Amino acid sequence: MILAVDTSLGSAVALIGDDGRLLADASSPDPLGHAEVIGTLLERALAEAGPHEVTHVVAGMGPGPFTGLRIGIATARAFALGRGIPVVPVPSHFAAALAVIEAEAPDTPFAIVTDARRREVAISLFDGVDADGIPQLVEPTFLVPRAESDERLRGINAIEVATLDAAALGRVALRAVPAGRTLADAEPLYLRPPDVTVPGAPKRVS
Repeated sequence: MILAVDTSLGSAVALIGDDGRLLADASSPDPLGHAEVIGTLLERALAEAGPHEVTHVVAGMGPGPFTGLRIGIATARAFALGRGIPVVPVPSHFAAALAVIEAEAPDTPFAIVTDARRREVAISLFDGVDADGIPQLVEPTFLVPRAESDERLRGINAIEVATLDAAALGRVALRAVPAGRTLADAEPLYLRPPDVTVPGAPKRVS
């Protein structure tokens, strides 16, 4: 059984079987309050799934806001550490892309668009799936002002996603792990630096 956790948009937790079948999921669409709900969602999903052994934990790596994204990743890592099982990092837009491909089977390239706040959107371009069944990224994720997104995506099927399906995140990992694929490194995809910075050395007063 695979546990998937994502807090790039709202908060989402899912458990899927080794065959990709959904066993349980729980989510909150609230883009804030991740720390308040993630433990409850995890507890609820585990109780619903029943006594299955979790073999991998999938962490949604963004793009997403600094604080919210770190809460989901920290939750995934803490759970994996406690069970002695591996964490599989997966870009969150891959999950959104797989959900679109499974539901609509688009035959042309398409864009996954998510709210990046500050009047910006995060965009990733995909074109079907590759030989391993993983969404094929044709342009890495980038930020643009929302007011300019229509012009930037002219002629491309743009799909704006407000919530993320953690089960789809797990299914991406289910295809990546046996293929020996690494889709993301250990650093989350923030796209912009955090608001809080380490202060510099204090000024000397003569």
